[in-house]
Amino acid sequence: MKKNLSLIMQTAWNFFRTSGGSFSQCLRKSWANYKLVEQMQAGMVTFRFLRKDGTMRVARGTLANHLVPPVGRTTTRQINDAVQVYWDIERSSWRSFRKFNLIF
Repeated sequence: MKKNLSLIMQTAWNFFRTSGGSFSQCLRKSWANYKLVEQMQAGMVTFRFLRKDGTMRVARGTLANHLVPPVGRTTTRQINDAVQVYWDIERSSWRSFRKFNLIF
């Protein structure tokens, strides 16, 4: 749990530095992201987030190994900690959203 708490606080501080919002709001968003990832690793989850154009998107996604197709290739792309990647059940493809834009 200590490692998880450290990750949650680190994410909250990153949100705080980049968004300019209150730290309590950033901490709530960080916890919401952490809980969403835990739920997606267990199965399918319906969640909402704001797109770049400001519209709200309702998505059904997962990170569960038994629901995600095997990845055939490796990539050399740099990991972006501000973005959450998930498997979209409805569109059957990998999608992503900015973690700060999660609506809880």
